[in-house]
Amino acid sequence: MKVVTFGEIMLRLSTPGFSRFMQADRFDVHYGGGEANVAVSLANFGLQSAFVTRLPENELGQAAVNMLRGHGVDTSHILRGGERIGIYFLETGASQRPSKVIYDRAHSAVSAIDGREVDWGALFRDAGWFHWTGITPALGEPCRQALEMACAAARRAGVTISCDLNYRKKLWSPREAQQVMQPLMSYVDVCIANEEDAQKSLGLTISAGDVDKGQLNMEAYAETARTLKKRYGFKTVAITLRESRSASENGWSALLLDNRDCKTPALSRKYTIRLVDRVGGGDAFAAGLIYGLLTREKSREALEFAVAASCLKQTIPGDVNLVSAEEVEKLATGGGGGRVER
Repeated sequence: MKVVTFGEIMLRLSTPGFSRFMQADRFDVHYGGGEANVAVSLANFGLQSAFVTRLPENELGQAAVNMLRGHGVDTSHILRGGERIGIYFLETGASQRPSKVIYDRAHSAVSAIDGREVDWGALFRDAGWFHWTGITPALGEPCRQALEMACAAARRAGVTISCDLNYRKKLWSPREAQQVMQPLMSYVDVCIANEEDAQKSLGLTISAGDVDKGQLNMEAYAETARTLKKRYGFKTVAITLRESRSASENGWSALLLDNRDCKTPALSRKYTIRLVDRVGGGDAFAAGLIYGLLTREKSREALEFAVAASCLKQTIPGDVNLVSAEEVEKLATGGGGGRVER
């Protein structure tokens, strides 16, 4: 089965180690972005994946394409044009000092994409799944129009559609997000969210506890999942649960509600993660959930696979999850002691 994703891939410039922006005299280079990260994960798991975006016809745009190709992602539907690739700068936090991100993505190539240049019908003809995030429509009207074209074509083709709400306050306000995101939910079968996403993107009120202190109100999350599923008719709702004890240690788990075998909210195993790089952790969860729902008979197994995949990603530098399905399965079914494998 082929999974299609659509969004922006960016050039990431990270300060070395845990150094601050003010200390940096060089940057580590990575490429990544919400939907691109999902496409790479799925290719690493052994599924066919295709990524749609628009990139400039220069060496940086080609480097992003090459990275995707190197992981087995189908790049044949990537449009070329525009003047620049979006950039973001990352300062990795430690202990009580949080990580920081500075965006330099205005007027990037994808923000002016013309959705009519993509043959969505042909793209979805042999696909079974389409994934997007709330970052893409936040990039401007051309992206919103292209996304709606994609969703409509996927729906006509009978393709399952998943959305990670992924609210970004540096891209738009809650009011603007809700005006755009709420109508798009009519296309979505599988919704992935956290407490901020549900509140800012869809206007739900959640008594989630104190996330910053690592105190979560699980019943409030369960009720949120039930409300989302009922209000929008989703087949599946997944809510990621991060307990931010510090910038170096997080608790990580998730909750799932669906029409299959999690008809009441199911809670996953919880991992305590010593963070190496949490960027892309949510994308790794989304990819793991997609893979799990496509390859596992039970939704609970899909949930555990997704949480384990995301846990492993947060131990790896860079945006993308460089693990195999076998490594994830080993952790999901009881491994994780960290012993050296010889």
